[in-house]
Amino acid sequence: MNSTKATAPGKIILFGEHSVVYGQPAIAVPVSQVQATCTVRENPAGDGILLIAPDIDRREYLSAAGDGDPLALAVRRTLDALGAGAPPLEITVTSTIPIACGLGSGAAISAAIIRALGAFFRHPFEPQQVSDIAFEVEKIYHGTPSGIDNTVVAFAQPIFFVKGQPIERLTVGAPLTFIIGDTGIKSPTYKVVGDLRARRSENPAVYDSTFARMGALAQEARSAIERGDAVSVGRLMGENHAILRELGISHPLLDALVGAAMDAGALGAKLSGAGWGGNMIALATPATASAIGAALTAAGAVRVIETVVR
Repeated sequence: MNSTKATAPGKIILFGEHSVVYGQPAIAVPVSQVQATCTVRENPAGDGILLIAPDIDRREYLSAAGDGDPLALAVRRTLDALGAGAPPLEITVTSTIPIACGLGSGAAISAAIIRALGAFFRHPFEPQQVSDIAFEVEKIYHGTPSGIDNTVVAFAQPIFFVKGQPIERLTVGAPLTFIIGDTGIKSPTYKVVGDLRARRSENPAVYDSTFARMGALAQEARSAIERGDAVSVGRLMGENHAILRELGISHPLLDALVGAAMDAGALGAKLSGAGWGGNMIALATPATASAIGAALTAAGAVRVIETVVR
């Protein structure tokens, strides 16, 4: 039986969450330690496209899924791009990426579906095509997405991202070890983004000035990453976290994890992603990574992931 499989990584934002929505630069990197997987095969029943997502106990035909269903939209937009109609298929999606925790679960699932369908029909998509289709699905997850999640997941490499501008691949001067601490608190991005947008509308000058400060940090961080200056990257992470706290998108547990990481020897630490929960990241050295991971677990992280950016 004809069958294909594809995967897509998770991601973390190093600098520029939220400000990226307003045109400021951001830096994001893939996290291959967690991933989404999609398997496409012929449907032996031969009666339509069956969507299977065992992680959420879902088994439903595409024809029954509404327009606002992200899995269905990813399939429909991909089939449209392929000009493939709706042959009888089974599309199974699984993921090790925690949902609504800032690790790009939605974008990764979409990218895996797009790649698997492209492979099934022997029409593999280029990364930009994967990103463009996934971006349409991101609108369901995030409301007004910047496009950074689908871009870093589709290209699966560190990027310097500015909304509406061509992707810039980021050169990493020396490997950077990040420890991700998951609070276990689900925080849908669209809610945090919507709240911040409402507050900005009341005083745009103040908020835009804050976003510009974050953009300047991202620019400075790019230079530090490219020259392999981990100490400067860590310092800038701390400054970025302080601004995110000013914006009211942190959380007591996020702040506690950041403090625990710093006490354990991290070069820098900050929340990553939407905030109000989700995850934080700490910049470690090979010598401090284990201690930082243990400190995050002791401080309340439900999951700790180590990833190296090269």
